[in-house]
Amino acid sequence: MKKLVILDGNSLAHRAFYALPLLRTTTGYFTNAVYGFTTMLQKIIRQEQPDYLAVAFDAGRITFRHEEYADYKAHRKATPDELRPQFPLIKKVLAAMRIPVLELESYEGDDLISEVVRAAEKKGIQVLIVSGDRDMLQLVTEQTKALITRKGISDLECFTPEGVNEKYGITPSQVADYKGLKGDQSDNIPGVPGIGAKTAVKLLQQFHSVEECLANLDQLTPKMAALLREYGDQALMSKRLATLAQDVPVRIDFADLKMEQPDYEALINIFQQLEFKLLLKNIQEEIPSDIAAPDEGEDFCLIKTKPELVDLIEELKETGEFAFCFERNGISPHSAAVSVLGVAWGDSCVAIAFPEDAKQQGEMLALLDEVLAGPDYVKFCHDAKAELIMCRRHGLDLKGIKGDTMLGAYLLNSSLSNPEIEDLSLKYLDQVVNFAQDETGAAQRALMIKKVWAVLIEALQRDDLADLFYKLELPLSVVLAEMEIQGVKLDLTRLEEMSRRLSKQLLTLTADIYALAGEGFNINSPRQLGQILFEKLKLPVIKRTKTGYSTDAEVLEKLAPLHEIPSKMLEYRQLTKLKSTYVDGLQSLVNTRTGKVHTTFNQTITATGRLSSTEPNLQNIPVRDELGREIRSAFIPSEPGWILMAADYSQIELRVLAHMSRDSRLIADFQHGEDIHTRTAATIFGVAQEDVTADLRRRAKGINFGIIYGITDYGLARDVGVSREEAARYIENYFLQYPGVKRFIEETIREAREKGYVQTLLKRRRYLPDLLSSNRNVRAFGERTAMNTPIQGSAADIIKMAMLRIHKDLQEKSLKTRLLLQVHDELIFELPAEELEPLASLVRSGMENVIELAVPLKVGIETGPNWNDMEGVE
Repeated sequence: MKKLVILDGNSLAHRAFYALPLLRTTTGYFTNAVYGFTTMLQKIIRQEQPDYLAVAFDAGRITFRHEEYADYKAHRKATPDELRPQFPLIKKVLAAMRIPVLELESYEGDDLISEVVRAAEKKGIQVLIVSGDRDMLQLVTEQTKALITRKGISDLECFTPEGVNEKYGITPSQVADYKGLKGDQSDNIPGVPGIGAKTAVKLLQQFHSVEECLANLDQLTPKMAALLREYGDQALMSKRLATLAQDVPVRIDFADLKMEQPDYEALINIFQQLEFKLLLKNIQEEIPSDIAAPDEGEDFCLIKTKPELVDLIEELKETGEFAFCFERNGISPHSAAVSVLGVAWGDSCVAIAFPEDAKQQGEMLALLDEVLAGPDYVKFCHDAKAELIMCRRHGLDLKGIKGDTMLGAYLLNSSLSNPEIEDLSLKYLDQVVNFAQDETGAAQRALMIKKVWAVLIEALQRDDLADLFYKLELPLSVVLAEMEIQGVKLDLTRLEEMSRRLSKQLLTLTADIYALAGEGFNINSPRQLGQILFEKLKLPVIKRTKTGYSTDAEVLEKLAPLHEIPSKMLEYRQLTKLKSTYVDGLQSLVNTRTGKVHTTFNQTITATGRLSSTEPNLQNIPVRDELGREIRSAFIPSEPGWILMAADYSQIELRVLAHMSRDSRLIADFQHGEDIHTRTAATIFGVAQEDVTADLRRRAKGINFGIIYGITDYGLARDVGVSREEAARYIENYFLQYPGVKRFIEETIREAREKGYVQTLLKRRRYLPDLLSSNRNVRAFGERTAMNTPIQGSAADIIKMAMLRIHKDLQEKSLKTRLLLQVHDELIFELPAEELEPLASLVRSGMENVIELAVPLKVGIETGPNWNDMEGVE
């Protein structure tokens, strides 16, 4: 028997919208309903394998039912602003999938489904209705089933006639009668006042329909008879409103509903526009890749011998430019072996397969050194830093890189975090790629890099970002590669001793907690801890999670004054994290070959342009507590007799704020060398600077940095420990004293709304679709981001510029000093002790004079035997 699946478009779109968090593309399209609807649709198609498929939608809010009852669905809330524009997108997806959409003016989608179901049953077609609306149950027969959503988009309940009767006590043909008696609040169908669900079922079990109930009033209780006598006409009208139409003027031709293969090109385009990466990946598994092999007319060959490689090198020298990529298969460039190199030029691409024999491999790599190291040979790649590390590790130099698709795409849209070349080929070339798993995959990848870069460079030039790429980000990748290769030495003996000590402390804490609890339990289980705190000890429940009591840090801090266990649990968790993440974690990441840790500096992750650090993350080591500082003390120079030096920008974000806001008072404060927090405290609290207490300075510091991040009165009150009203006065007074800052913030937000993005001093962009959201909280977050990004992003640009300048100066002066780390606004160096004086001067000058601002940049310099035990240098 043939099978038809028909979906209730409006119902399922609403279900998907409310089931999923509010998703949006980087350009601002709301997509959660589209994504949920499409995911559900594809799952049903896979499971049911229908012969026929259609989706029915309401054509408008006014239907033939309003002619009988003007208040039909009158209480229904308006479609949310975030959902309304998603209906055309859903229909666009359906068109690409070649799935018919049924709509008819004055009729609801339910009515169209009813008409299609009856037509299908006449032809002996099995039917499956998918909806969130239980009105569909009146269509259920032995031939027609209904899948009704229960929760979200994945929990569905299948109804047969027996299932309807078992769950509701009525037959499918009585569903409209049931609503005629009980009414339906969601559709504003009145029914009979005083008759609820149980009574309606009881009446229909005794009398089959509303009409029979009205015909047998004498068999009812006086009260029920009186109700039905008074509201009989209303009950009949309610039944008519609930009954699906049976004479819809629409022609049903099942040839039009036959399942067809999707228009994959159109589907790829819409999924690309909506940024549905997982759905795109699923398509890759359904269709042949656009470049499963090199395009027709493109040369491809596999090179395995030195003579073949010599011929290739001559061709590359002649053409003068090429794209390349080492195949790493997701392995870090710090440990990946050289196996295959993909190279592409013109319309040609090759894969160079290196032998496993070390001697033969070295000979082939040596042949490549001429074109890879030659600065006159123009090269394009994806992730220049990784390619630099691969080359350096295997004795090659790499110069002449003029294009990096990962860096370029990131600058064009910083929300594209670490984009893969597959993502970029789809975004910029409308091509879904599925690179081969053998050697040819590297050749295909190199060819795609070449094609994507040709589009990216035009976009960078169009958006005035080419200078940022060529003068800052691309040369910085060289500096970062050298820092990663260099790595940082650790005092493993100190870390091992710390680990032993922390283990003992944790054992003691565990015993103390067990004693206080009066029993042993799994301390790392929030559920078991919750039982101890709230069921056994009867402490007040602060908040709950989906699975039970919350025992997060905020809850434990509130409970700490009431019992000893919460405070000891906070200490236990802190020590556990420090031990596992840093003390033990750092030891596990030490490279056995170099004896150092080699963190990865990420250029393309943060939306503001700041560098981040992973494996290990050296930017999050706590510095405010003794244990965190002790961990830093394990970072030591890698050479005997050397020392470490730290150079830290002083209040750089506040100085950038002064420059960008042009606030005369703030500029003057910095130009006069004032302590900015003391000066701010004196200004907004109305006291002399000499009368500013430590507490007032602390509050002023919270305000200064809070303003940059768009802090609210609630946030400031929490941070500095004052009432919300007092915090609001602080903020208001700050803006009265620094009106240029207020003006800058307002203008920045206004321009961001007009342009759709904000910029740093170096024209780095960040797009902010949140500013156009109809959701107040989302919009407020966008405004705070608009305020902060130009400042934080400019500070990030400045330290990157300083890194480039210092790196160049170190080379020119032939100093042995090495730049090891960048942590927020701080640079860490290791150096011979005799180079301290020239280095301090070089670094201070390089950092303070790298850019001209309206206020001076200031740098604090410290040195010592490790990262923690440092003293200031004048």
